Amino acid sequence: MSTTLTEASTGRATPRRRMVRGLNWLVLRQHRATLLCLLALTVLCSIWIVYQRAQLIDLLDAAGWPGKDAPPQVVGRQYSSLTTLLSALPVVLAVFLGAPLIAADSEQGTAQLAATQSVTRRRWLVTKLGWCFAATLVSCVVLSALFTWWWTPYRSLLSFSWMEAESFDNTGPVLPALALFLTAAGVTIGVLVRRVLPAMVVTFVFAVAVETAWGLMRTHLAPSHVFTYPLDGELPARFAESYELDRWIGSADGTLYGWGTCTEATEKAQNACLSERGIVNSVMEYLDYDQMAAMQWTGAGVLLAGTAVLTAFVVWRSARRPL
Repeated sequence: MSTTLTEASTGRATPRRRMVRGLNWLVLRQHRATLLCLLALTVLCSIWIVYQRAQLIDLLDAAGWPGKDAPPQVVGRQYSSLTTLLSALPVVLAVFLGAPLIAADSEQGTAQLAATQSVTRRRWLVTKLGWCFAATLVSCVVLSALFTWWWTPYRSLLSFSWMEAESFDNTGPVLPALALFLTAAGVTIGVLVRRVLPAMVVTFVFAVAVETAWGLMRTHLAPSHVFTYPLDGELPARFAESYELDRWIGSADGTLYGWGTCTEATEKAQNACLSERGIVNSVMEYLDYDQMAAMQWTGAGVLLAGTAVLTAFVVWRSARRPL
């Protein structure tokens, strides 16, 4: 019995098993500060979205909506601040997560040290990219899903139309896809520049340029429609959620004129101009709200293809040149 107690007292403590071990543990420990900040941002924004939605529901219930008209302003500056934050999130992730991911290791010599260990350079790089993209994807999917849950039932009451960046880019698959693409671009720039601060600056400029180009591309993600109705008639109510791209006035034979055509000083002169040109119709080119989901998935597909190309380039380059 004494022998058993002696053996038990001198035995070594069993080491605690970690949930994540090996290279994954090393990568998470190396980037724990950034990942914890991203987790905190995701949690706080999620709470903010849920709270804002609850406030909106209380306001609408008090006003008797939808049986009665909603108050003239159902959201304030907090809604604009939230959409601005969500729109900026892909740029923030690209600059502070993507750009330093490999550039910091190249600048500090960690990449060279990793290459001398038993782990191959490609495996080390793929592990880092995997955790980076996973964190980006999870954060943006959660926030996009929550914002979509809030926005969709009350979109007609909110201040931005479905085609504007505040709505289109922050709902559905666009936010995760855009964040992944810009983060992959940041990683690529970091690999090429090899210095953290210059890589972050170049990534920021590139991300702003992409956001601008994306805004111009958005209306080309689906074919537009044209609707013709009498010049003195009213646009049918079913077009209330349509996004107008352009508008003309036209004759019965289909000839189109600019909207400012026949803008004369007097009503008599204006009617004479319309009669002379045979203008009898208003013509509108538009995108319908029903096209939104298809447009978002088309755009997300383009962005994800770009992400795959950039990631493949980084992996290919790392196999041929030292980081």
